[in-house]
Amino acid sequence: MDALVEVADLHKTFFLGRKRVPVLRGVDFSVKRGEMVAVEGPSGAGKSTLLHILGTLDRPSRGRIAIDGKPTAGLPPDELASFRNRTIGFVFQFHHLLPEFTALENTMMPALIQRTARKEAAVRAAEILREVGLADRMDHRPVELSGGEQQRVALARALILRPKLLLADEPTGNLDEKTAEGIHGLLFELNRQLEMTTLVVTHSPRLAERMNRRLRLIEGHVEEIR
Repeated sequence: MDALVEVADLHKTFFLGRKRVPVLRGVDFSVKRGEMVAVEGPSGAGKSTLLHILGTLDRPSRGRIAIDGKPTAGLPPDELASFRNRTIGFVFQFHHLLPEFTALENTMMPALIQRTARKEAAVRAAEILREVGLADRMDHRPVELSGGEQQRVALARALILRPKLLLADEPTGNLDEKTAEGIHGLLFELNRQLEMTTLVVTHSPRLAERMNRRLRLIEGHVEEIR
């Protein structure tokens, strides 16, 4: 399998007033197609920063990232947004569902942004909601759903366009252990079904141990956990 994600000499520095705060200090790694990788490390190590840069939500200070063979650093904003929408799905610790819309309508959003016809977007959304076990909850708004159900909607929204890369940042951090285990199992099942490459930032050793690979981010560098 060739690499879907390639990262070379990645740096990210923030500035607080005149103070320079280096967070990533030369990160190098690659991820094969279909692989599931855990990203671990202490709080404040830069795990979320790394995921945001991989997802093109933030720019690196320097370094190279290629996703599906396409370097992302030099893309203009409109092309970058289109590439992100087509290629990358995101799941965050907080689901960020729109409260006034139903589960079906929330799931449809990425397809509508891509200018998919509303009827087709609804069909796709219904299909993926069935896949995540919410066939009977499509017409419910977020306030009518449990925490686990809301996160399943967020996962369905991330997957509606069948992205090649799923980036998940502590996707079960706010859920109880039983609900979290259900979401973990769903991630693995969808990875098998969709052959999707998945990077998950997690503090859960149980989840990390089930992954194909484990990376630790510490002091601005990535090391492989053997």
